[in-house]
Parts: sequence; structure tokens; C-alpha cells
Amino acid sequence: MKVNILASGSNGNCIALTSGKSTILVDAGIAKTKIEKRLLDVGIVPTNVVAIFITHAHKDHTKGLPLANKYNIPVYAGEEEWKDIQSVGEDLVSFIGQESVLFDYEGYNPWIEIIPFDVHHDAYEPKGYVIQSENSKISICLDTGKVDREMIQAMQDSRVYIIESNHEPRMVEASTYPDSVKARILSDVGHLSNKQTADTLSELVRGVGEQIYLTHLSSNNNMPALAEMTTVRALKQKGLDRDKHYKLEVI
Repeated sequence: MKVNILASGSNGNCIALTSGKSTILVDAGIAKTKIEKRLLDVGIVPTNVVAIFITHAHKDHTKGLPLANKYNIPVYAGEEEWKDIQSVGEDLVSFIGQESVLFDYEGYNPWIEIIPFDVHHDAYEPKGYVIQSENSKISICLDTGKVDREMIQAMQDSRVYIIESNHEPRMVEASTYPDSVKARILSDVGHLSNKQTADTLSELVRGVGEQIYLTHLSSNNNMPALAEMTTVRALKQKGLDRDKHYKLEVI
């Protein structure tokens, strides 16, 4: 399965996952026209997008959902998240709970299975997703204040990890944000710090060539080099060397 991260960060998030001729989008947080252009830039025709899966209803994950109306694409999100999503035609609305969604009927070769798991964020029913196709397993974990055992179990044995490494706590504390915003970011329903992400990857990565993407970095409270260093150091302590045992990219 091919991964293209079309957008990442507080200004918008959108990930394209392609298997055969079929593409799944996880989140659509940039303008519809930008999604169309970025899809075409990586060789994906928008009419080949078969579904959009939303992690939660915040605007940096849903801004581009008019794309679904234009191309008649079904949109999946936790039932409670639809309270804050109004930009999708009723005939395209699909609820996702704990059950997986399998695309294996005629025209979908190879098959694609999307398995949701619960995360911890200040939204009604936020989700992470595991995407499987043949021998590929990809885990996507964005916007969560902590990682629990159920999340670890859902993501383990993936070949690709797309996970947020949002902030450095000392930078948040020293920022000019209001105290309420600082508390939200640092809470269990906020965002993952660099160390939380590194600790999570230390549990998950086995050193069999996994691809790691660090995403959703704060432009104000993090630096790519810092996020990268924190994860590389944690995996080094586990005896894993970058480019030998795993690959890492900061988006």
C-alpha cells in the first residue's frame, strides 16, 4: 500500500492510502481544491478515492469534506462526531463504531480493511485507524493526549506508523498561549508530546524495516529536529538504528 501524506499540522491534515487503483483518505483538513491538486501531484485521480475516514470533527481534519459531495465519496466518522460535521450530503454519511470496514467487492483488488480504535482527544468520539491490505498494515494515530494499552494492541506489528509528535512540553509552558490552552494541549485529551510519541514507538517498533512518519507537529511549540532526535534516541536505547532497523521521516 502506498502512503502519501498530503497535509499535516494545525493548518490541516490529509493522508492518502492507495492499494491498486483504490485510494482511501484519512481526514480532509485542507480546502477541497488543495486536496484535488495534491492528489493529482502524486498521481492519484480524485475519482479513484473510494472513502474518506475522519478521525474527529475539528476543522483541521474536516475542512475539505465538500470533496465528498463533488465525487460522491462516502464519509466515515464516529456517530457522535457528526454533531459537528455539516458539510456532507446525508446520503454519504456513514457511522463507524468498533467494527471494521472492508472493501473487497468487485473492483477492489486487492482488498482494503479499515479498523478503527478509540483515542483520547477533546472531541465527541475520536478515532485512530489501522489500514490493512494483503501483507500491509498501516497505523494512523493523530490527536490524542495519551496512548493506552488498547491502542498499542491495535497498532502493534504495523509496517508503517503515522503518529503525531505534537509538542515539547517546556515550549508549551513558555509560550504565550492562555493557561487554559496550555492545559488542554498537555492534558490526557490534548496532544502527544515528543517523549510520549517516542515511548509509544519504543513499544511498537521491532526493527524489521518499519517506516515511521512523525506528523502533526506544532509550528509554535515544537521543532522537527527535536521531534526527530527524541524518537531516534529512544529507539537507539532499544538497540535500533535508523536506516538499518527502521526508517523515519518528519512531516
